[in-house]
Amino acid sequence: MEDPKLVERLVKEKIPLTVCPLSNTKLRVFDKMENHNLKQMLDAGLCVTINSDDPAYFGGYMNENFLAAQNGLNLSQKDIVQVAKNGFTASFLPQEDIDVHLKSIDDFVAEQIVSD
Repeated sequence: MEDPKLVERLVKEKIPLTVCPLSNTKLRVFDKMENHNLKQMLDAGLCVTINSDDPAYFGGYMNENFLAAQNGLNLSQKDIVQVAKNGFTASFLPQEDIDVHLKSIDDFVAEQIVSD
């Protein structure tokens, strides 16, 4: 985030970035979750994915990393949906499989809106 030209290139080329929030705080990259730059990265349009990094040591699998980021950074539903979609678009799955998963996310969100 400190290099605007790099950020611009990452956005333009849609280069995915893997972020492991719990290990980032455990390793003191950020002293607490509230200071993590994940939200800033999303707001800049970066293709950020949330991942787990050696869960047994750093204390969390995927769900725990998503929850810690959401709670600590007050991520919106839109932010969480974008991160989930980024995980599929950044994958090496065939495009037709990616499309199925993206539609599944959209359908799930639509169902939640209707039921709320």
